[in-house]
Amino acid sequence: MVAVSEDRLICANLNRCGCNWISDPASTLGLCFNCGLTRTRPADSDIVGLSQYWIAEAAKRRLIFGLDELELPIKISDGSSGLAFDLLSSTRGKIITGYQNGLVTLDLAESNDAHREALRESMDEPYRTVLGHFRHEIGHYYCELLALTTDRREEFRKLFGDETTSYDEALQGHYAVGGGHDWQDRFISAYATMHPLEDFAEVFGHFLHIADTLQTAAEFRLLPQHEQRSDAPSTWEISKKPRVALLERSMADLIAQTWLPLTKGLNQINRSMGKADLYPFVLGQPVIAKLAFVADLVANAEAPRE
Repeated sequence: MVAVSEDRLICANLNRCGCNWISDPASTLGLCFNCGLTRTRPADSDIVGLSQYWIAEAAKRRLIFGLDELELPIKISDGSSGLAFDLLSSTRGKIITGYQNGLVTLDLAESNDAHREALRESMDEPYRTVLGHFRHEIGHYYCELLALTTDRREEFRKLFGDETTSYDEALQGHYAVGGGHDWQDRFISAYATMHPLEDFAEVFGHFLHIADTLQTAAEFRLLPQHEQRSDAPSTWEISKKPRVALLERSMADLIAQTWLPLTKGLNQINRSMGKADLYPFVLGQPVIAKLAFVADLVANAEAPRE
């Protein structure tokens, strides 16, 4: 370990996955809170897996940092509740990325650019990243924790549908016929059309994309400036906490006045460099309504990190 002060140490995973966070006093292994969430990692003898694990943990740190900035509840799994991650190497067997009962599983092969891009093209996806996987799967966790509660379940069903419909049948149907030709009118992605739970996870992940990107853009003074009128929407103020800056305006205003101008500009910058659009998404009104529901869940998530 590298000492930071007499009572604060760098995470024990500094040389294993490049983690430079401060170790959690509650960890008996000298790990930081983020690394303590990882239940399983590749064996030290798995050179390929460990190199991919380095990349995945970097993405996971960004995920956890973003959740913490939004002051969302995060509890390390105690075996019966809470959150945990299995970052598994497929060099020794097939791994399926997914979520179940608080456990996020990631096939570390997704850390390989060529492998991930081949999958993206074969599945006709506009966007596929390791961070995107994490943000999607964590959406399932917060769906259980925040959305499918007694007081929010009916609102969830009005927007996303009945989550009790057969998941297996929906999965088979999706891969048989896809999302249909007009899915962009109502969904953020073709995959979101598969089942209400996947729709929510896709929207929640997209909310995290928006939150992190706007915070970064604000720090670098990249957000559009509005005319100074009394009735003009306020710009993103970097002096405010990210949670406040994101949630103080309606989602419709935030999308129209800040998010879309920013992403249109970023897409044009990419095109100027001969690259594909950075933001390959279309936000219809039904999707904005779903994003507003997620924003309200985040605004009312009062439990601190445990």
